[in-house]
Amino acid sequence: MEGYDVKNVGDVIHMNMWISLPRLDSFPVKKELRLQEEEGQLGYKHSRVQMDENRNFEGVTTDCTGQEPGFLFCWKFSLYLLISLPQDAICPWLLQFQLTDQLEKRIQVSRPLTRGPSAFIPENEVMQANGIDERTNLIVEEYSTSGRLDNITQVMSLHTQYLESFLRSQFYMLRMDGPLPLPYRHYIAIMAAARHQCSYLINMHVDEFLKTGGIAEWLNGVEYIPQRLKNLNEINKLLAHRPWLITKEHIQKLVKTGENNWSLPELVHAVVLLAHYHALASFVFGSGINPERDPDASNGVRLIAVNNFCVCDLANDNSIENASLRSSSFGMVDSLSELEALMERMKRLQEEREDEEATQEEMATRFEQEKKESLLVVTGAFDDEMVSMDVSRYIEDPGFGYKDFARRGEEHLPTFRAQDYTWENHGFSLVNRLYSDIGHLLDEKFRMVYNLTYNTMATHEDVDTTMLRRALFNYVHCMYGIRYDDYDYGEVNQLLERSLKVYIKTVTCYPERTTKRMYDSYWRQFKHSEKVHVNLLLMEARMQAELLYALRAITRHLT
Repeated sequence: MEGYDVKNVGDVIHMNMWISLPRLDSFPVKKELRLQEEEGQLGYKHSRVQMDENRNFEGVTTDCTGQEPGFLFCWKFSLYLLISLPQDAICPWLLQFQLTDQLEKRIQVSRPLTRGPSAFIPENEVMQANGIDERTNLIVEEYSTSGRLDNITQVMSLHTQYLESFLRSQFYMLRMDGPLPLPYRHYIAIMAAARHQCSYLINMHVDEFLKTGGIAEWLNGVEYIPQRLKNLNEINKLLAHRPWLITKEHIQKLVKTGENNWSLPELVHAVVLLAHYHALASFVFGSGINPERDPDASNGVRLIAVNNFCVCDLANDNSIENASLRSSSFGMVDSLSELEALMERMKRLQEEREDEEATQEEMATRFEQEKKESLLVVTGAFDDEMVSMDVSRYIEDPGFGYKDFARRGEEHLPTFRAQDYTWENHGFSLVNRLYSDIGHLLDEKFRMVYNLTYNTMATHEDVDTTMLRRALFNYVHCMYGIRYDDYDYGEVNQLLERSLKVYIKTVTCYPERTTKRMYDSYWRQFKHSEKVHVNLLLMEARMQAELLYALRAITRHLT
């Protein structure tokens, strides 16, 4: 029990453990408790024993029969964990109690569906890919920030070329020279992941935050962090859920002269981290990433991975979700027919494109139509009762979420015309100027995922999938109000079936609501590696959309 001196086993601890759970915030002060040992276990009951100012325990030892009413036993490890918990810690047994209570009340409780890195993908399929490609291990050894092959990396390694670009850029953001101190980088990652209740990423960066010298007290919540970090809450909230609302005034507020101001290089570094981890949360939920099998909980402040139930089918019988998935515009045809129908539509669209190009007016009209139709794509409802881990400590305004860009009956927001502010001509140069070299790494990653192809579709080979990849990327940007003048949005409706649109909107805008049923419902003949490719496209499209809005606001501040 590192850092604590319990002199005699018969000396100390806790009143009724379960009754006192809500009062753990006052635990590290003097208590009147007693601890006794019998056959390697520890029992405790109310007694006159105290903890001194050095957090050592003193008291008297008495005989223990274990027969008295209310007397409890627990393993030494459990006791030591209780002692080492910080103030305001979430009890590590609280989840088990809540789930047990639900089971006793005959409430359906979601359970992890598989072992391995993903709950959506059979373990042997991921393991087989990793075993064949030894290059993955070399990439991880050089660029992994965790120093091991974590579950995200294992799933991404189905696309080794992309994985290298991803790990290089992430390594640069977190470990290489940059405007922000290392602990700040990991705390910003925690703040970003918390917007989507992504405990997998929160837990990962709680560990990294402490390993890089972060102050443990900050993990008690945003009330304990420096004002400079607190000032990021607003832009974190907007970037995660409604980036089109970010203006130059938000930037000016952060960089204005004062004790807690941000320099522009620092702010760009922070924005890149926020966008990266918002988007990575989408990948975690969309790919059903499982919690790590051997998490290191030794720091005593690690959050319990309640929202690792993202890896389960949260919507056991969700009527809204089921209705959306059943209402496919192509009907409930068998999966082989779906594949053939998609191939036929791609062929027909290519022929039509060669015969006659749509006018600018027609393409603008089709964009507005697709934007409005995205309103009709309903995602699965979310049962708040299942969110039993309190991650709100790391964010402000936890109820703030995504709202459709083109909401009916609300003030019309101007469309972001991509040609007026592009990543290639504007965003890339700005981010590279203020945060050296990150622009090159991000650009390589965007290009890699957009152009990645094996020229296959399920069982078909020698297929040009450019049209399909572009439809996926542009549909995400459409939901964020970004329009490409040279793209015919009529292709989106032709290529993306209803169940796929439900999945895309959920993963991109409400990733914490993603279920295995959604993942399974689209492209049923396709390989899991192809669906992971879809998730990579969605992740990068989302990150680029957030960056475009934030960098445009910074540009307007500078001009």
